[in-house]
Amino acid sequence: MPDEMVDAHIRGVSNALAAGWRVLDRGGSALDAVEEAVVIMEDDETFDAGRGSFLNRDGRVQLDALIMDGATLRAGGVGCVEHLRNPVRAARKILSESPHVYFVAEGAEKFAAEHGIPLCKNEDLVIPREVERLREYQASLAASKQDGNDLFAPSNDMTISHDTVGAVALDHNGDIAAATSTGGTLNKAPGRLGDSSLIGCGCYADNESAAVSTTGWGEPIMKLVLAKWTADRIAAGNLPEWSAQEAMNYLKQRVR
Repeated sequence: MPDEMVDAHIRGVSNALAAGWRVLDRGGSALDAVEEAVVIMEDDETFDAGRGSFLNRDGRVQLDALIMDGATLRAGGVGCVEHLRNPVRAARKILSESPHVYFVAEGAEKFAAEHGIPLCKNEDLVIPREVERLREYQASLAASKQDGNDLFAPSNDMTISHDTVGAVALDHNGDIAAATSTGGTLNKAPGRLGDSSLIGCGCYADNESAAVSTTGWGEPIMKLVLAKWTADRIAAGNLPEWSAQEAMNYLKQRVR
């Protein structure tokens, strides 16, 4: 993370923590807490979620989010949405008001609009910083290919200055919840879905084990169903700190 971005990230997560804690402090649910925390970060242009997210190959923002209730195992997710400022709000509506777990693209946006969530223009989610970042990245990609090299993954500071957001919470009833939201990876192919909104991959919650939210390069995380894998370590009696470290070790050992 570039030095000039550190303070903005600290402020952003501190604001999210405060929002989630306010919910818990007044007796609210873990589910409400993670939703409110993630909304704060979706609204903060520092992060790769909501407005200010990385742009895809066509210069558009495409967003994914999931929220899960550990008490009931109910979950709601949206993928590849382009007209929602807060995709976690739509995910929560799916969890609460739909028999389904998942909606994508236009179907997700239609569901959101039908349930009182306003749509926005995609341009409203795009900021100049990300337009310039995409331009520089695509230029470097073109130059690399001319030199006979292919870039399949981010490899410089342009691609790591901000990232996916998530939250986990434990409430006064002993219930847990998790939520994850992202704009995906820089220069991703249109329609690409990462781990963040996939149940058990980028997000998982079960009162009998743990609440987990992951961040990082989505394709390797998906292959290992890493959030569920980590929760299973805790269900087996391991400490959360050990389980989180083992998850990272597992990611490195299996998919490098």
